[in-house]
Amino acid sequence: MILDLFAGPGGWSRALQVLGVRDVGLDWDPWACRTRAVAGHLTIRCDVARYPVWPFVGRTRGVIGSPPCQAWSMAGKRLGLLDQQLVHAAVADLAAGRDTRARLLAACRDERSLLAAEPMRYLYALNTVGEPDWVAMEEVPDVLPLWKSYAAVLRGWGFSAWCGILNAADFGVPQTRRRAILLASRVRTAQPPAPTHAQLAEPESLFGPGRARWVSMAEALGWGATDRPVPTVCAGGGPGGGPEPFPSGSRKTLSDARERGSWMPRPDGVVLPSRRGSAGWAAPHSTRDNRPAEAHRWSWSLRSNNQANATVRPLDEPAGTLFFGHRANECTWVAEPAIPSATAAGTDTPAVPEPIRITAREAGLLQTFPADYPWAGNKGQRFSQIGNAAPPLLVGHLLAPHLGVTLDPDDFTLAA
Repeated sequence: MILDLFAGPGGWSRALQVLGVRDVGLDWDPWACRTRAVAGHLTIRCDVARYPVWPFVGRTRGVIGSPPCQAWSMAGKRLGLLDQQLVHAAVADLAAGRDTRARLLAACRDERSLLAAEPMRYLYALNTVGEPDWVAMEEVPDVLPLWKSYAAVLRGWGFSAWCGILNAADFGVPQTRRRAILLASRVRTAQPPAPTHAQLAEPESLFGPGRARWVSMAEALGWGATDRPVPTVCAGGGPGGGPEPFPSGSRKTLSDARERGSWMPRPDGVVLPSRRGSAGWAAPHSTRDNRPAEAHRWSWSLRSNNQANATVRPLDEPAGTLFFGHRANECTWVAEPAIPSATAAGTDTPAVPEPIRITAREAGLLQTFPADYPWAGNKGQRFSQIGNAAPPLLVGHLLAPHLGVTLDPDDFTLAA
């Protein structure tokens, strides 16, 4: 079997599913487990830190691990950084067969910090029978020093090991999500996969195959093509100069906007604004005295959170790292003029649309989950699962060599 520790809603499992393999996922979160179950992934709901290892000994081919990142993530308090020495000590002790977790946990500033050492407990027990063949783990960048400790232990057990930082956008994910990766194998040289994408397209040359341009949010969401809707807001607010479609305080989503008519297919002959390639247009409207006002064009971007230093990316670029978990990390679509307004004197001034909350479906697509992935729970629980998940397309690139299969990115077709 392939053992998936801290499996979450199924980022690794979805990748394995596409590659024609299944795993057994262990996770504590009830809503992540429900999402996995509906998606068809084998799941044991349990506390990974307490579950016994013996059921897996003698039958495990690969081990996957994505420990909870809240204690280390930029989106949280990052108390895990203060616990680093304790976590390194736990890894060293577990690798030697000594279980000192209770004593070390009592000294941790964040009780979740020590979860990053749990995979070593499983690896130590499995190594006694020469398992597994390979290991693949993923975490936020600050965990890289810990992965180096893991790699040193695994090399001592006869593994080839590599660890480093990979940018998900370099592998076709519409998000510049940087992750610390650990790869190890007993049967092949461990090395990172070759990037398939770059910030600027690179043509094929004598030095190797070319790389496509990073996948934009518009491409991943299916917006901007001639047969797809693009975000539009008419100059007077609503269609035909009617009421503003998103009044102050509105919690409407872009999906709501499409249903209400403020999203429209791009008509023939309309040229999208050229500002960094972003899409968005608006039809002219008439004022109360029937004088035509110049069309006002909007450029839509995704803002990663509500904080002052939030990453804001236009639709023709990948998203920044998606953070969820509390209100300050809410991701919203924001609009700004793509072309300066030249509304004639005496006419109504176009109102900038209110920020629009991203939907779970849209966030899942930007993580490379399929559009119909069955996220379970309320809104907060769904977004928490999405933000913590490993992007299936990224980890698919990591897993394919270990499985001896070829990854076809077209199998990860997203927008429906």
